[in-house]
Amino acid sequence: PGGTRRYHVTQQGGPPLDVHIIDREQQASGFFYRAWRRLRLRSVAVRRSPQSLRQALEQEALIAYAAAASGARAPQLVATSELGPDAAILVYENVEGRTLDELADEEVTDPVMASVWQSVAALHERRIAHRRLTGESLLVVDERTGCLVNLSGGDIAATDLTLRIDVAQLLTTFALRIGPERAVATANAVLGAERVAQALPLLQPVGMSRSTRVDLAKLTKERKTAARARALEQVAAGERTQQQAEEDIAVAGEDLLSRIRGQILQIAPEAPMAPVKLERLKPKSLIMVIALTFAAYLALTTIKPAQLKLSQMNWAWAAAALLAAAFSYVAAAMSLTGFVPERLPFRRTVAAQLAGSFVKLVAPAAIGGIALNTRYLQRAGIRSGQAVASVGASQLAGLAGHLLLLFSFGLITGSQTNGDLSASRAVIIGVLSAAVLALVVAAVAPLRRFVLGRLRSLFFGVVPRMLDLMQTPSKLVTGFGGILLLTLSFTACLDFSVQAFGGDVSFSAVAVVFLTANAAGSAIPTPGGIGPVEVALIGALTVADVSPTIATPAVFLYRALTFWLPVLPGWIAYNVLQRKKAL
Repeated sequence: PGGTRRYHVTQQGGPPLDVHIIDREQQASGFFYRAWRRLRLRSVAVRRSPQSLRQALEQEALIAYAAAASGARAPQLVATSELGPDAAILVYENVEGRTLDELADEEVTDPVMASVWQSVAALHERRIAHRRLTGESLLVVDERTGCLVNLSGGDIAATDLTLRIDVAQLLTTFALRIGPERAVATANAVLGAERVAQALPLLQPVGMSRSTRVDLAKLTKERKTAARARALEQVAAGERTQQQAEEDIAVAGEDLLSRIRGQILQIAPEAPMAPVKLERLKPKSLIMVIALTFAAYLALTTIKPAQLKLSQMNWAWAAAALLAAAFSYVAAAMSLTGFVPERLPFRRTVAAQLAGSFVKLVAPAAIGGIALNTRYLQRAGIRSGQAVASVGASQLAGLAGHLLLLFSFGLITGSQTNGDLSASRAVIIGVLSAAVLALVVAAVAPLRRFVLGRLRSLFFGVVPRMLDLMQTPSKLVTGFGGILLLTLSFTACLDFSVQAFGGDVSFSAVAVVFLTANAAGSAIPTPGGIGPVEVALIGALTVADVSPTIATPAVFLYRALTFWLPVLPGWIAYNVLQRKKAL
């Protein structure tokens, strides 16, 4: 367990033994993960790692002797020795049994759990922390007795916080197997309500072992998936209303740690609720630093003054392009608020759309935007199911509007060119590609089921949400108007960028170029569409009879105004909204 080397030894003239070997390879194993945990978490939340084989030998032997002296049920250490300069050996008496991970759920009895809790209590009385109370460290000897193993990573003279982390970890380990009700009740019977309540602020995933975090995420996902499938069937059969189904999904989506906290509050209503701060560096902070560094690098290497041809640029048209790009955030806020029956603060919604320009750096634009808007609506007090439905309705309406505008501008462009298809060739290619893709999805059964399943989960609740919006037509006008203005804003920005470098092409042709090339470039899931979008736009403008010497700097100006320039304001908006708990 835990990457250790253990052997079962049978003696001719003595009892069986468990032998633990420590070598150089084990000392190096998991180095980067341990380094990351030390960087991210406070020292109390990370087990100390010995620097040498001798230190590892002495630490494990000390923990074993201290555990034996405390009266806890744990294997007795028989002998220790170094095996040359590269290995060491610890010999324990053999204790027959099965680990908790090897037991069926019905075999995890209350007497076994009580026996384990008594051993943990004995360790804690001597200020000894186990630090790895997972299923592989709990040995069930018989129907009433449990034994602690794998004490090598424990602490002597442990702090109160470390002991409380032990209790939180063991509560979670048992709750994963037999539910939070029995897990908390057994701990309360042995430790008492006060000591159990002290662990409540430590019930957070970051303080758990890696295997426990994986199990928690898996359990939550399984519960949500099962609840969503059951809700879809019940709504289709008329057994539950849409609102009741959403409530069922929300209850099923409650994570296990929250349910454990609820059980503790029943036995100790005055227990402290505020979580203990275990992180010294949050992953999002590191991601922000990496994202900003990545943005600066790409901006310096992708956008060059020679490509922009600033000396040839008409600054009046460039200023108009900047205004069109800025207005796109207002339009995006309208397109979101229009599909949310609840009232949203408009300025904050605009700031959330601006924050999305920073999120694009670390995620494909569509995915990042959906996640950010959903989170924003949840923080605004809208239930998760309704938030997802609103964002799904906005995305569905945006897709329909995109196709409608593409068809409309394609017709306008065709009529303006008197039947000459050169300017509308991009739209023809886009429509044909979409048709071929749709036929492939419809023809391949596994792919068809996958797509339908994804769409069903994405747009679950969209129709009832749209019915709610039908009661307030002004909301629909705002939503669809925002979608129209958003497309027109980006199209105007691209058109003004072309005009800034002396290009001469109709607005409808630029709209066709934007609608086809931007969709084609965004289909390749790079952060913000960096690379594919530029290539697709330049190629489409060239097809629309714009000279490459004009199309290239025009596209770089357009991308600078709509993607690169908003990064810093987006980062500021992202942080401000987080401080205000709006994201």
